[in-house]
Amino acid sequence: MKIAYNEATKGMLANEGGPFGAVIVKDDKIISKAHNEVLKSNDPTAHAEVSAIRKASKLLNTFDLSGCILYTTCKPCPMCLGAIFWARIPTVYFGATEADAAYGGFDDKRFYEMLESQNSDLVFKQIDHKENAELFDLWLKKSDREMY
Repeated sequence: MKIAYNEATKGMLANEGGPFGAVIVKDDKIISKAHNEVLKSNDPTAHAEVSAIRKASKLLNTFDLSGCILYTTCKPCPMCLGAIFWARIPTVYFGATEADAAYGGFDDKRFYEMLESQNSDLVFKQIDHKENAELFDLWLKKSDREMY
């Protein structure tokens, strides 16, 4: 966790992003480390956890990080949580909470509240269901498909 903290501090002091850092470990070895780079990259997905997952996946040459542990300085936001699920990371250690992030001016707590209440400003409408659902028929017919 100290390395994640140091990553967060480094990125924050360099004005690359918010005070967030993450480290991925496998077999007691650090695989990747990252800090928030949203400001540096102008990429709203450049959170520490997502960046650490991308680096670890590239280094290990796999999308399946089920043998890894994630250490992060703050409870992952819903986007990062989704990335953690997709990467199959089974254990996450976190420091600060979404309330702490809210204190710092970040939306994590509000996003979790929106998910829990399903009350959001987001307009979410389904269109062209039939045509788009047929993509899964094509997917299932592919003999060389690889599940992830």
